[in-house]
Amino acid sequence: MSADRAPGTRLDAYQYVTLRCVPRVEREEFVNVGVVLHCPQRDFLGVRTVVDEDRLRALHGALDLASVRGALASADRICRGEEQAAYGAALRATAYGTREAREDLGTRFGLLKAPRSTVVQPSPVHGGLTADPEATLEHLVRQLVG
Repeated sequence: MSADRAPGTRLDAYQYVTLRCVPRVEREEFVNVGVVLHCPQRDFLGVRTVVDEDRLRALHGALDLASVRGALASADRICRGEEQAAYGAALRATAYGTREAREDLGTRFGLLKAPRSTVVQPSPVHGGLTADPEATLEHLVRQLVG
């Protein structure tokens, strides 16, 4: 993305995960269905999703597409700050008991990048530099999800 930037444009670090639909966890086959991008310096956390029903049904004909769409909608609500409590983010365990979790974009990204064994799973975290997190997110979705 940096090749398209104007000279002198500030680049900031970002991290992203690809959201994967894993219809049958035991087979470890997946289809990319979204990207979550976090750029702290720009106060940006965004998600874009694309559900290709034909590709998903090719992996598992009986896949509950409504559940997949529901999980992706939940990721969107977390990015917007509307659903952290549903992911247990209201309290954080510490060595001294529990405390209230911070409410910030980094915490939300942490929830979305955490490994899980469900039908929608995050990839490992990747990173880069960007002058425009929104444009970078759109680029990653085109490249990784289709």
